[in-house]
Amino acid sequence: MEASPERALACDVLVVGSGAAGLAAAVTAAHFGLRVVVAEKEPVFGGTSAWSGGWLWIPRNPLARAAGIVEPPEAPRTYLRSELGNRASDPRLAAFLENGPEMVSFFAEHTAMRWIDGNAVPDFHETEGAARGGRSVSALPYDGRGLGGWAAKLRPPLDVVSLWGMGIAGGADMRHFFDATRKPRSALYAARRIARHLRDLLLHRRGTRLVNGNALVARLMRSALDKGVTLIDSAPVTQLLRDDGRVSGARLATPDGPLVLTAERGVVLATGGFPHDPARLDALAPQAGGGAGHFSAAPRANTGDGMRLAEAVGAEVDGTLASNVALAPVSLVPRADGSVAHFPHLIERAKPGIIAVTPEGRRFVSEADSYHDFMAALIAATPQGKAPECWLVADHRAQRRWGLGWSKPFPFPLGGAIRSGYLKRGWTLDELAAACGIPAAALAESVARFNSHAARGEDPEFHRGESAYNRVQGDARNGPNPSLAPLATGPFYAVRIVPGSLGTFAGLRTDARARVVDRQSHPVPGLFAVGNDMASVMGGHYPSGGITLGPGMTFGYIAGRVLAGQPVTGLSQEETP
Repeated sequence: MEASPERALACDVLVVGSGAAGLAAAVTAAHFGLRVVVAEKEPVFGGTSAWSGGWLWIPRNPLARAAGIVEPPEAPRTYLRSELGNRASDPRLAAFLENGPEMVSFFAEHTAMRWIDGNAVPDFHETEGAARGGRSVSALPYDGRGLGGWAAKLRPPLDVVSLWGMGIAGGADMRHFFDATRKPRSALYAARRIARHLRDLLLHRRGTRLVNGNALVARLMRSALDKGVTLIDSAPVTQLLRDDGRVSGARLATPDGPLVLTAERGVVLATGGFPHDPARLDALAPQAGGGAGHFSAAPRANTGDGMRLAEAVGAEVDGTLASNVALAPVSLVPRADGSVAHFPHLIERAKPGIIAVTPEGRRFVSEADSYHDFMAALIAATPQGKAPECWLVADHRAQRRWGLGWSKPFPFPLGGAIRSGYLKRGWTLDELAAACGIPAAALAESVARFNSHAARGEDPEFHRGESAYNRVQGDARNGPNPSLAPLATGPFYAVRIVPGSLGTFAGLRTDARARVVDRQSHPVPGLFAVGNDMASVMGGHYPSGGITLGPGMTFGYIAGRVLAGQPVTGLSQEETP
C-alpha cells in the first residue's frame, strides 16, 4: 500500500491536548488575534478535565469579592507557606495568585464561560491562612446543544461515576438525588432530571445538561470555536520540530496521513501528564503502586506524551515533588467485556456509617479527609514491601443511603455488584471479615471502638468531623457530628481500595511565563507547558480542591498572553520567545 503524502499546515500557535488548561491557552491566544490549532490525541476533546469536578482554586476571585468575601493578598500566600514549606518560594506561585482572578474575569467578559462560586467550599487543612470559603469557582451548567455538531466530540462523563452517562453536580443537585427516596420534592427533581436525560439519549445520543468538568470544557470549546480556533481530533503528535534551535511546530499522525504543522509563535504542551505511563510511574511513584499497581481514574490516553516530546528537545522533568501524583483511592470495577474501570472514591468516604480499615482490620485515617490525604495515610500505614490497599466498610443503612463506590444507593439493586465480586457482603461483621480476608477479631474491635465514640459525635483516634472540610463532606443533618454515625445495621458491605490518582504532579520544569526550561533553567525557545504537563506549582502538595485546574487555566491564560505579545500582570515585559 502506498503511504499517504505528508501534508502541511501553518498557524501561529499549536496547542497539544484539549483539557481546560490547553483550551484556556488556545482561547486566550486566539482572542488576541493569533491563528491557533488544538491537536487532540483522542477522538474526543476534554481530557481529564471533562471527567473532573470542574473546580478551580482561585483565591481572591471576583465572585468571592462580589459576595463580600474580601481577602488581603497576603492571606492565600500565608496558607501556601503553611502548606508548601520551601516550595512556597516558587516564583510561579506569585504569578498564579496575581493572574488567577484576572483570568476568571477575562473568561467571564470575553468568552462563553460563565462561573458559579464556591464560597462555601473550605480549604482542605486548617493551617495558618486557611479559608472556609471564597477561594473556588466552577463552570455554570451548560446546555450541550450550544455546541451543535461538536457536542459529539466532547468527552462524556466518566461512566462508572455517572448515572447512565448523566453527570450530577455537587451541592443541591446531588442532595436531591440522595434524598429522592425521602422527600417528595427531591423525588420529583430527580425524576425530571432523569427524564430529560433519557430524552436526550434518544434525541442526541448523550446528555445535554452538562455539569462539572463537562460544562467547563464545553464552555471552553464553544469559546474556542467562537474565536476561530481549529480543533483537530485523533491527531497524536509524534515529534516536535525545530528551526535553528527553536520549537517551530510538530509532526502529527492523523487518520488522513501525516501532517506537518508549523507554529510560528510556539507550541503549548497540555497532554495531561503521565498517569498511564508505566515506566514513568515506576520511576516517580513506586510507593503509589508504580507502573503495575497504580490505577488512575484519568483517561487511559494520558501516557506522558508531552513530557517525552519535550525531553527530546532538551527539556527537563521535575520529579522531586513531595508527591509526584495526585493521589486518590480507587476501586476496580469489572465490566461485562472483561475490562476493568477505575472508580475514584471522592464522596461517600466522609458520610456517616462508613469507615476504612487496612487488611489487618485497623482504621488508619479520618475517612473524611481529602482523597490525597486518605491515600497518603494508607501508604504510610502499609508495611514495607506490601502493596497499599484497604477496605471501605459500611453498614446496610449507610450503603443504601449513600452507596459504596460503584454500588449505588437505594433504589438501585446490589445483585450485580455482589455477583461480580466488587461488593463484599456479610450478614454479620464476622461474615464480612471472612469475605474480605480480614481478621474477624480486629475488624470487630475496630468497629466497636469507632461506634462507641461515633454515637457521641467524636473520633479521638483520627479527629474525623472536626475540620470544616470534614464537616462539609459529611451530612449536615446528621448530629452531633455531620461525618460520624455507628455501623450498627447488618448486613455489612465492603469495597476494596487500591492506589490510584486523579492525575500527576511531576512534570516539565517551567518558568512564571509557562515557558519550558532546560537543565540550566534557560527557556526552550518556542515551547510552553500547562496543566499536568507542567510540574505542579504546589510542589506535590494538595492544600485544597481545584489546585490542578486553577493553576492550569491560569497558566494557560498566561501562556496565551505571552504568545500574543501581551503584558502579564506582575511580570516584566519580555519579547515573545
